Amino acid sequence: MTPPRVFISYSHDSAHHKEWVLELATTLRNRGVDAILDQWDLKPGHDLPSFMEANLASSDYAVMVCTKRYVEKANAGEGGVGYEKMIMTSQSLKNISQNKVIPIIREKGDTLVPTFLLTRLYIDFSKDQEIEYSLDELLRTLLNAPLYKKPEIGKAPFKELASSKPDQTSDGIRQLMTDVANTYDSVSTSYVYFQSLVSNSGMRRLTLDKYLTICIQLEYLKKDGAFVYLTSKGKAYLNETGILEA
Repeated sequence: MTPPRVFISYSHDSAHHKEWVLELATTLRNRGVDAILDQWDLKPGHDLPSFMEANLASSDYAVMVCTKRYVEKANAGEGGVGYEKMIMTSQSLKNISQNKVIPIIREKGDTLVPTFLLTRLYIDFSKDQEIEYSLDELLRTLLNAPLYKKPEIGKAPFKELASSKPDQTSDGIRQLMTDVANTYDSVSTSYVYFQSLVSNSGMRRLTLDKYLTICIQLEYLKKDGAFVYLTSKGKAYLNETGILEA
């Protein structure tokens, strides 16, 4: 896999903060990310706007390390951070989409991120004791290695019944055939008594008679006087609809 190219944007708040950003960039490179940082790649005499624009445009992601000073400079349009804000919201930046901008919070303040990033989800790096968790989340995002993989959509649990009408008839057939199967479970003969079926069914008697007639017409069942028989087609129906597995 080609390492993702990531431009790191930050403000030079202090020597300690610059060192922290350097350690972050070093860790990213050690773990498979092509991190771009001014402390490595920008030399005296280089043009700052050209450096920013070229590297932002050629990067897969832009990680913006947000501190109180960073937010102030970005909102005011000052210095390097202000210039990055200008081109990050510009139509000229075609090679990196807005959803590739990842704010990380290094320092809490009244406003955590610049105004133009307010709607973005961020990763919280403000607690040093939890930094490994934050780093794991950032790396998984940059390397497209999510902790939880979205499962595939399974098949619908219902089978189409070609012989059923486009109304509630199929539900009644299924209920009656389920009642027949349950009644068969209590006998050792090849038939069940009609009265036993009536007793075991939760249907009203007239409803049961209606669906019994339909099932006989479909050749799922046969009725001979007081006896009800399950046909081979009826057994196939029970298997196909999963009633026997319930």
